[in-house]
Amino acid sequence: MDEIIIKIENLKRDFLVGSETVRALRGVSFELKKGEFLTIMGASGSGKSTLLNILGCLDKPTSGNYFLDGVHMASLSKNDLARLRNHKIGFVFQSFNLLPRTSALENVELPLLYNSKVSSKERKERALEALKAVDLIDRMGHTPSQLSGGQQQRVAIARALVNDPVMILADEATGNLDSKTSYEVMDLFQSLNQKGKTIVFVTHEPDIATLSKRTITLRDGHIIKDSPVENQKLAKWFLENLPVNGD
Repeated sequence: MDEIIIKIENLKRDFLVGSETVRALRGVSFELKKGEFLTIMGASGSGKSTLLNILGCLDKPTSGNYFLDGVHMASLSKNDLARLRNHKIGFVFQSFNLLPRTSALENVELPLLYNSKVSSKERKERALEALKAVDLIDRMGHTPSQLSGGQQQRVAIARALVNDPVMILADEATGNLDSKTSYEVMDLFQSLNQKGKTIVFVTHEPDIATLSKRTITLRDGHIIKDSPVENQKLAKWFLENLPVNGD
């Protein structure tokens, strides 16, 4: 648990909007250890999306250092970053981002198509294993239109797991789901974390943050709070205590 997966040092990110410079991140520093479950919170414009894009190697900081699994991201080429994203980071998005005319199994296989070392047989086996981990093996032949929102998000989580990444980045992964389905998805994230997966979860919902182990709160590009979640709640408790209509 002491192995550091992420090390961020004085990270800054500026954007030029017309003639004005917008300072999205203003010197962010923190570390994340293997096996942590971190939520990043903040209002719109606080910098959390910018930070997530940098953590996912989709954007680069204006200044500062970012180490992922011991590797300095600034030292990598675009091709190296693409390979690293595919092998070390699993992404889960608010909008699921599944291919509409493709089965759940084929959607989960997608990240492995870019790995020439994985045979078609192994690709299918690993995708089946990932679907089994999210309890969707019986829906492997279904397309997204044949699945509920919660099931689609589970497929997206299985896709994030299939490459056995060092961490999972989730961007408002419960944002398009109702309360009951949100807690079901968070129960799955808690289960994955208990099995050792490192998770970074961006949310604006305080009740979702209580289901993690640590929360960083951003405001105007600064970390204003970084603290463990006291008395971490279990998603199962919320599910058991929801009103019958799930509201």
